[in-house]
Amino acid sequence: MRGLLVVNPRATTTSPRVIDVIVHALSDELDLDVTVTTHRGHGILLGERALEQGLDVVVTLGGDGVVNEVVNGLLSNGIGPDVPLLATIPGGSGNVFARSLGLPNDAVEATSYLLESIRTGSGRAIGLGAANERWFVANAGIGIDAEIIAAMEQHRKAGHKATPTRYLATAIDTFFRRTNRRDPALTITRHHPDDAGIERFEGVFFAFVQNTSPWTFYGSWPINPCPEASLDTGLDVFALRRMHVPTALTATRRMITGSTRGTARGGIISWHDQPGFTLTAKRPTALQIDGEGIGPTTEVVFTSHPEALRVIC
Repeated sequence: MRGLLVVNPRATTTSPRVIDVIVHALSDELDLDVTVTTHRGHGILLGERALEQGLDVVVTLGGDGVVNEVVNGLLSNGIGPDVPLLATIPGGSGNVFARSLGLPNDAVEATSYLLESIRTGSGRAIGLGAANERWFVANAGIGIDAEIIAAMEQHRKAGHKATPTRYLATAIDTFFRRTNRRDPALTITRHHPDDAGIERFEGVFFAFVQNTSPWTFYGSWPINPCPEASLDTGLDVFALRRMHVPTALTATRRMITGSTRGTARGGIISWHDQPGFTLTAKRPTALQIDGEGIGPTTEVVFTSHPEALRVIC
């Protein structure tokens, strides 16, 4: 099999020695090229090149961000049978996608797991989400989670590591000091099947969109606003219409425990297995996709695409 290993050199939990071990291990099974990403968007170009060259498999080493870029490159011409297989080795701080596939969170152990799958031909087709023209594998969000990610990116630029403690401190600071908790910007709309009408909720502060479960991790602890989300179903949504402390504590408890309690009347909107919906904003609002800040937006059309990509797992 002809393969490409795409390495994010800024991956949080890898080192040159670990990368060297992984390269040697993969080279025993694959006719392997190795490329290190050098700038944002480089993974998209590498995915496009792998598609053009007709490679059999593309392996990513890094977090959800590099997976997202490669997937967007692989699917630059749309879903089809000629798209290379995707394999991912966790090397970031969260690795939501890799862990949702059941891979070990240790990079070397995950490589061993993937090599066995390559030998036996083990794999599956998974569903993906799309936010406007951008594919995503794990999650997306508009509002406070994207604001937290933007703040974390500033911390990284200042030389600080993305530790769970820093994420927590940044989340608390964003909630109490930075996000707008008085004037909700968002409206979420979905069309019911069989032309049964349109459902619209105005006055939404933020929305998390999950293509898989959990939404993210705090260290090893899963944070799961939509515990029924799956790579085999449509998109799940968790949104909040109230941002005072009691509602936020209820939502946080739900996310930590994986509960499905809460209703729109209580300020929580929770939808499971959705084929699509639209979020509009009356003012530019931050958007994140697979843990990477995209910038402010005023409209995002989310769609679900079943069996869009074949993965080795």
